[in-house]
Amino acid sequence: MNVAGLQPGNNFEKMGNNLKMTGWRCPVCGDGLVPEYENKCFVCRGNAGSAKHHSFDIARQGYVNLLLPNQKGSTDPGDSKMMVKARTDFLDAGYYQPFSDAINRICKEMLDGKSGIIADAGCGEGYYTKRLASSLPDCEIRGFDLARDAVSHGASSARLSQINNVRFGVASLFDMPLSDGAAEGVICLFAPVAEGEFARIVKKNGFLVIGVPGEDHLFGLKSAIYSEPYRNALRRDELSLFEPVSVERVSYGITLRTNEDIKNLFRMTPYYWKTSEADMAKLDMLDTLETEVCFDLLAYRRK
Repeated sequence: MNVAGLQPGNNFEKMGNNLKMTGWRCPVCGDGLVPEYENKCFVCRGNAGSAKHHSFDIARQGYVNLLLPNQKGSTDPGDSKMMVKARTDFLDAGYYQPFSDAINRICKEMLDGKSGIIADAGCGEGYYTKRLASSLPDCEIRGFDLARDAVSHGASSARLSQINNVRFGVASLFDMPLSDGAAEGVICLFAPVAEGEFARIVKKNGFLVIGVPGEDHLFGLKSAIYSEPYRNALRRDELSLFEPVSVERVSYGITLRTNEDIKNLFRMTPYYWKTSEADMAKLDMLDTLETEVCFDLLAYRRK
């Protein structure tokens, strides 16, 4: 096994505020995973104390890859390096910070003074994951995504920012490497809702926060591209294992002042994959763009 070296300050090794939470689950056998920092890996002993160890390296960037080959679905699943860079550049410019602030506030309210693990299911490049960790220093935020490039970026960025209560792993949100009832809550932003898996990992009375585009989200961007722009359908997830608590809309206007910001926004949306080259070329002519951003945050409590 080629073990990747840990860099100084690696946030898997450096546990801030005495946080050293367990709750990791082996994706092979389902037993508990234990970090062995001196060996730069996570290990388990297999089912029923088997002598066979399942081992997962901690990468140089500070994340652990817990996605099994039969869970990938493709050679390189998830966002590409181009999409990771576009998301990073756009989000780091602060355009979606009010939305991130609302997520952090709602999670704090749902915790109601408790601390523990919060899973970010489909964390992407980790913008929201890191900001949530910074706002909840007594919790440990664990971000999971299929895209190794995105997870690697999130882990590197958290380490450089010295955010020590966040962990990143490559994993499917339909099979997260967390033990039953290990988490106080889950956030799921613009990702598929794996209700059964979320219910498995969340404690009774734990919470789930789902973020979805509102009806007017990016209507200005769509108007600049399409001859017949459309509004989004209103989304309200009716779940059987969670009961609804609240719905909050976060809506405001933004002005993109560079062509690169406009293109970065476009590249991080599903429209990038669905738009013709002729419509896409319309963005080349724009130096500024005004558009509404509109998000709905749906909060639930585990039954």
